[in-house]
Amino acid sequence: MARATKKRISSLSFSLNRFYDRISTAKPSTLIVSTLAIAFAVFLFGGGLYDLVVKPQPAVYYGGRFIFLYPQLSEQFISDSIVATILYSFGIIGLIVMYQSTRYAYKPRQAYMMFIVGIILLLIAYIFLEATIRLKVGG
Repeated sequence: MARATKKRISSLSFSLNRFYDRISTAKPSTLIVSTLAIAFAVFLFGGGLYDLVVKPQPAVYYGGRFIFLYPQLSEQFISDSIVATILYSFGIIGLIVMYQSTRYAYKPRQAYMMFIVGIILLLIAYIFLEATIRLKVGG
């Protein structure tokens, strides 16, 4: 009985040691790590942490209409966060498309088109973010 128990324990420790070695030497994909980092940054910039902590209302029905943007900079609705997150995502996607356009050096037409699409997405994000801030400040 003692011999069988020793064999099980040594086998278990070998399995755990092999599992630990596999986990400690694993190298995650740089694409996955960078995607998670960008997604986390967009979540924070969009106000996701504020939404989790404060738990604001999604939107308000006031004066016969829905209000999706809170009229002050000090607070926000969940719809504010959604709008900001979408616009930040457009900006990040625009930057990525602009970066990817450099890979098509031997196809100048495709590189130029991708660069223009990236600039347009980045400008859309910037213009609409500025417009939402002006709406919130101006009332």
